[in-house]
Amino acid sequence: MAGKEIKLKMRDNKEIYLYRWEPEVGTSIKGVIQVIHGMAEHGNRYERFAKALNKEGFIVYADDHRGHGKSADSIKDLGYIADHDGFHTMVDDQHEINQYIRRENPSHKVFIFGHSMGSFISQRYMQLYGNTVEGVILSGTGGKPNLMMKAGIPLSGIIMKFKGRKGDGKLMDDLGFGAYNKKIPNPKTKSDWLSRDEEEVSKYVLDPYCGGIFPVSFYYDFLRGMCAIHKKENLNKIPKNLPVEIFSGDGDPVGNYGKGIIYLYNLLKELGVKNLNYKLYPGGRHELLNETNRDEVTKDLIEVFNKWAMKEHDIETEVEVKS
Repeated sequence: MAGKEIKLKMRDNKEIYLYRWEPEVGTSIKGVIQVIHGMAEHGNRYERFAKALNKEGFIVYADDHRGHGKSADSIKDLGYIADHDGFHTMVDDQHEINQYIRRENPSHKVFIFGHSMGSFISQRYMQLYGNTVEGVILSGTGGKPNLMMKAGIPLSGIIMKFKGRKGDGKLMDDLGFGAYNKKIPNPKTKSDWLSRDEEEVSKYVLDPYCGGIFPVSFYYDFLRGMCAIHKKENLNKIPKNLPVEIFSGDGDPVGNYGKGIIYLYNLLKELGVKNLNYKLYPGGRHELLNETNRDEVTKDLIEVFNKWAMKEHDIETEVEVKS
């Protein structure tokens, strides 16, 4: 069953495309999954995962973020998020989407699955709106920004000064992703770091809504957002009883080949997050849901969602939603 397409108006009247996949009629509903996709992709890429979750009794929602998929004004506008602070604009959008989901499903728990850029949006979401969800899975995520990432803020700022917010971001793209294939022998595409499954990489490369060079403002806003995530006062806002699971491949450069995952796990543990786990898949690259062992990964993710759906944990969830 194809996902239902919903056009959802945000606070500034921007229309966001939202997809909803439902279990078959008569299925007992266990909960709702809010998928937050990554950079240079779109929500409909999660249909296979959504259908697997439907079979287990979960309703699934996934949007196309601003500047992504059908929510972009046009193909040439892919990657342009907002005129100011695109990263936090996407974080706030997810809160509005969460409010919409809760209005539609007032009696069900809501869990977040955030991948890649979506995992960083999810990390910030945990700090700002952590009391609106009952669990968060971070996929293809990473830890603290390194010095090169921090140096990207003034560099992208200089480029914007001369080229504007919609200026070419090729230099930033090269600096950010240029080395991601370095540990892959004889890569066939610049996107081989995504998965060991060549067919899945080919699908990504051929998808008009995937890949591409984003404007410079995207990198400026995203890197500033990454730094905001790791400010001590923001980290301390994460609800300590919010369950968090981290899934990554040890061949994923975004997670620094496992090192960034362990850093993030230890950081959250030191903050006092009570229900916290991580899993590294040997040889797994960035997109675990599109990897050669995706059935294993999907099974593991479903186990977590089933556990959370059944568990009566003590997180105080914000149940009132805006009309």
